[in-house]
Amino acid sequence: MIRGGPVSGLEGPLWRALLVFRIAALGYAAVLMVNNFREYAWPPGGWLVIAVMAAWTVVASLAYARPEHRGWPLLAADLAVAGGCLLASRWIVNPDGLGVGSPTLPMAWVASPVVAWAISGGRRRGAIAALLLGVADVVVRNGFSQATANGPVLMLLVGVGVGHIARLAIDAEARLQRAVELEAATRERERLARGIHDSVLQVLALVQRRGAELGGEAAELGRLAGEQEATLRALVSSSGPLAAPAPDSGARVRQTPHIRPAHIRPAVRSRSSARVRPHGPADLSPAGAERADLRTLLEPHAAAGVTVAAPATPVLLPAPVAAEVAAAVAAAIDNAHRHAGPDAQVWLLLEELPDGVTVTVRDNGAGMPADRLAEAEQAGRLGVAQSIRGRIRDLGGSVTVTSRPGAGTEVELHIPR
Repeated sequence: MIRGGPVSGLEGPLWRALLVFRIAALGYAAVLMVNNFREYAWPPGGWLVIAVMAAWTVVASLAYARPEHRGWPLLAADLAVAGGCLLASRWIVNPDGLGVGSPTLPMAWVASPVVAWAISGGRRRGAIAALLLGVADVVVRNGFSQATANGPVLMLLVGVGVGHIARLAIDAEARLQRAVELEAATRERERLARGIHDSVLQVLALVQRRGAELGGEAAELGRLAGEQEATLRALVSSSGPLAAPAPDSGARVRQTPHIRPAHIRPAVRSRSSARVRPHGPADLSPAGAERADLRTLLEPHAAAGVTVAAPATPVLLPAPVAAEVAAAVAAAIDNAHRHAGPDAQVWLLLEELPDGVTVTVRDNGAGMPADRLAEAEQAGRLGVAQSIRGRIRDLGGSVTVTSRPGAGTEVELHIPR
């Protein structure tokens, strides 16, 4: 099967290498012609063959540069021209010299179609082209002997070797593309899981608690909400694909507006629609993006039980980045309110450093054992894993959680500039 379409990232350099080889081999054949044409049986014929080779080098180089032209017609024509130039040596070069290993007119240039066939179809196709031109070389030299075996054997090695390398490059590129798509899908899944955790899951948990407190029909409603919460947590924390458009589809995912009760602090929503890069943090700070003061996004958290400390000067970040950081901080504060205990105090410290921005959320609550976060993630509780760590990781930053029983918890978020 002849491959067309866009130039592959790893296959393209092979075609460019073939162009360089074809031109260099043409130059070498021309040098030999200048040195040996006086000894040929028909010298003008040698110059004619060189002219044909030069013309075909231009035509083939331009044709192979277009992926849609790399089909059987071009490959067959390339092999036919090379074979014709090789067979012409039988009547132009001294026959006695050819029989003892003298160079043919095209010399190494004749291997160009072998390389082209190998790149286009792998080892088998390269070997076929090498065998066909090897037969033509045997015909030119009136038989196969130790003195005349070098050319066919080298072409066969070139066809098999280049074909093997081309196949490895194409397979590696396919695996890389699958890995990129999987990572992009995983990033999109995590982004959707963060949004679900910050909205639907917390509302369902609230309905479950309030229903149990009120009793009666409200208790049944709370029980149903608890079942749906458990099912949804299992869905967003499982490894299977989430029913959402992939990052490459160009579709936008719109979060459903929700009403959060007053005592649950709203997480700041990111309005960025930037795609996630397969290898590295999300591109949330394109050139010319509007900048926002992170202080103004964090100051609303200053309330009973929460102390906010920030620099006197604005802490400017690209608006999408600031929104993601604020959402992660809101999730950390929500966790502190829910797990630190009713009398716990929470301190929020914003620092602007030379290499980035650091936000620390610390409480003096009950703390937690070292393995609590891993257990929570396995149980589908995604507050730290997705709403905090996932957001900051996508910004290229890091999250450090320090806690021990009876000593409170400290969550440090660092976002590089």
